[in-house]
Amino acid sequence: MAITTREAVIEDAAAIAKVHVASWKWAYRGLLPAETLDGVDIAEREAGWLDVLASEDPHDRVIVAEGRNGLVGFASVGATRDDEAPAGTGELFAIYLAEHEAGTGLGASLLARSTEALRDEGFGRATLWVLETNERARRFYAREGWRWDGTTSTHQVQCSNLPIVRYEREL
Repeated sequence: MAITTREAVIEDAAAIAKVHVASWKWAYRGLLPAETLDGVDIAEREAGWLDVLASEDPHDRVIVAEGRNGLVGFASVGATRDDEAPAGTGELFAIYLAEHEAGTGLGASLLARSTEALRDEGFGRATLWVLETNERARRFYAREGWRWDGTTSTHQVQCSNLPIVRYEREL
């Protein structure tokens, strides 16, 4: 089945939210507390994605992947949120896939399209945060040319304030 990628539009918010919630439930199973995963709410995520998609920040971009039966993945990028980051740093905020798409190359395709979007926005460097215990994702990022920069934090409330690590790469 052919998968296409494109820039998201505001009408994609509900589908993005559904993929976001479903992918949290499979990707973070055993990594985040069950009550955290049980509390992830589609309506709340949809409201958040409506805000992102309505953003007037010219650097914010959301890319969606669609198959024959609808949206199966997405990625979100923009200017870094890290206060200490050097000028010209972008960030991969999120990348999530439907469980049946894991291991198909879609993640690599979305990541490549995301780094291209950051480059197009004029960023020369990019970062991302990943749950420290998410070995699958960390191996994926390393395969795709990202490297852990040695920074660890617990600032992500969504991740139950568990340790997250920052990866980086030149664009």
